[in-house]
Amino acid sequence: MRLTVRSLLCMLGLAGCAASPAPYGNFVHEGPAGYDRTVAEDGVRQLAAVYPPANTRFELQQATPDAFGKLLTATLRAQGYAVRESDASPIAQGAAARGEGSAATAAPALPLRYVLDQASGLYRVTLHVGSQSLTRAYLAQNGALQPAGAWVRKE
Repeated sequence: MRLTVRSLLCMLGLAGCAASPAPYGNFVHEGPAGYDRTVAEDGVRQLAAVYPPANTRFELQQATPDAFGKLLTATLRAQGYAVRESDASPIAQGAAARGEGSAATAAPALPLRYVLDQASGLYRVTLHVGSQSLTRAYLAQNGALQPAGAWVRKE
């Protein structure tokens, strides 16, 4: 009996870990000046190489309250992408209150999430588009970010 209860508790604990949402967002608390703009513009250039702007719609799957998220969204739109923001964003909430942007009128969009983090002097951005991801590392040099390698695409 003891082994069964222990096994059940272990399985419930593992199921709880698997059900929790992955952490997405900006986890850089202090970076070089303008790091968020550098990474957002570079990320959108790479997205444009893989997903044509005039033919692609993105739906942000997370709120974007940070400077990087706002710059990423604005840069995507400036490049010609249609971007639907998460229901948690203030802009999306206002549109929903006015009855705009309903799912019935919108064409299918690719889900988009991002992670911006840092460790040991390296900064890393990962853009998740559906089940694929684009990742690049950056190195802080002379108060600015420089790419520390090529973009890596996981299909």
